[in-house]
Amino acid sequence: MSKLYKLFTNKIFITVLWFGLSLFAVVKMVFAHSINNYLIYKYTFINLLHQHNLYTPQPYYADTNHYGPLFALLIAPFTFLPDGIAAILWTTVNAFILYRAILLLPFKIDYRYAILLICAHELMTASYSVQFNPIMTSIILLSFIFIRNGKDFWAALLIIAGTYVKLYGIVGLAFFFFSDNKLKLILSLLFWSIILFALPMLFSSPAFVVQCYKDWYLSLSEKNVHNEFSTMQDISVMGMIRRIFNYPQLSNMLVILPGMLLFALSYVRIKSFKKIDYQLLILASSLLFTVIFSTGSESPTYIIAFVGVGIWFMNLDRPMKPVEIFLLIFALIITSLSPSDLFPRFINREYVKPYALKALPCFVIWLKIIYETLTRDFARDTTVPAV
Repeated sequence: MSKLYKLFTNKIFITVLWFGLSLFAVVKMVFAHSINNYLIYKYTFINLLHQHNLYTPQPYYADTNHYGPLFALLIAPFTFLPDGIAAILWTTVNAFILYRAILLLPFKIDYRYAILLICAHELMTASYSVQFNPIMTSIILLSFIFIRNGKDFWAALLIIAGTYVKLYGIVGLAFFFFSDNKLKLILSLLFWSIILFALPMLFSSPAFVVQCYKDWYLSLSEKNVHNEFSTMQDISVMGMIRRIFNYPQLSNMLVILPGMLLFALSYVRIKSFKKIDYQLLILASSLLFTVIFSTGSESPTYIIAFVGVGIWFMNLDRPMKPVEIFLLIFALIITSLSPSDLFPRFINREYVKPYALKALPCFVIWLKIIYETLTRDFARDTTVPAV
């Protein structure tokens, strides 16, 4: 047992596991010629250059693009490489950026590696799909870190960039009240909104990019309707309710609005805004909320939520309560492991996927976080400042 403990607390082992699982996943998909998501990304840039509609079906891949025009510039450097190599490099960059972002969190160094360990398998799930979500997670984390460290200008860049790419980046505004220079943050948000809106025009034309944003809105609206009838999408609180109670006509707003009210209720502890423990709870809550209340959430999206789970768990008061340890194990088994071969396939096929139960542990943990923000004693911090 002591040898196993030493292994799972060894920083080199955790680092190798983090990158090794991710690399294994993407290499497997490359050899299986199953990198459809990368092809969607690649042709976003190509279509921008040639001023072809970014959101219509293409003969080069299945499905359609749902990322903003700015995303084309992020993927641009990879499009000049062979597809297989580009997909591997893209996934590795995703893993590396998230790795660095987690290691910048305001925890003791051992706690940061523990978060990496907790999230390693969920990263592999995202890597199987050659997903952008690890970088999206990093954008949210770094927005929080930059605001805490007084780098509001760069936090604003990430918030706007994330919003223009996938809308999820707007969650960075949840950390607005942690800023020591709110006017600078507001002005920076306005500055980057203009700059990043115009930036794709350098590779295309102003009229085409403006039209792209209109097309993007229509694309997301259509996708939202489609998600509610898909077993691969809508792995959310709304999806669970729809499927468990066989109530497909459920309005998303009947669930999202109470969720938003609970999220907003966390901010009543104004005197705790400067406490690291409280800030980390808001960060964890934001990461979870972004996923579990989105009809666009699918299995690979849960790397965003699961980093929130890891942050919550490592931010708990010591000693931890048995129920808190149970919730982590519950999340590891149902949320993280259920799509894998380590989980009974019958249970996943007959129960977890049909009823969107991947969202259940994260929802319960999110409710626990809301409770903690309202009741926890933040008189003293148990974490250490960021380095």
